[in-house]
Amino acid sequence: MADAFKALADPTRRRILELLAQGELTAGEIAAHFSMTKPSVSHHLSILKAAGLISDERRGQNIVYSVNLTIFQELVKWFYDVDLVKEEPDNEK
Repeated sequence: MADAFKALADPTRRRILELLAQGELTAGEIAAHFSMTKPSVSHHLSILKAAGLISDERRGQNIVYSVNLTIFQELVKWFYDVDLVKEEPDNEK
């Protein structure tokens, strides 16, 4: 889980996750959203993949990236388990 938090600390990686939340993308499609080199985007993708936040699948000559929802579910569960997320009290009277 530490790798996931470390990966999420970077704004570029958070933006990549926002893009992938809208649907699967290739590395080239992701890179088109940034003003950095493709190797730099690839480095960010590698970090996200190593943290388990994204997965990839080869389709012909392309590698398609998608969000791995399982790790996000584990992160949210952790927030609840350590009581970092407080439930709103009912305001019914």
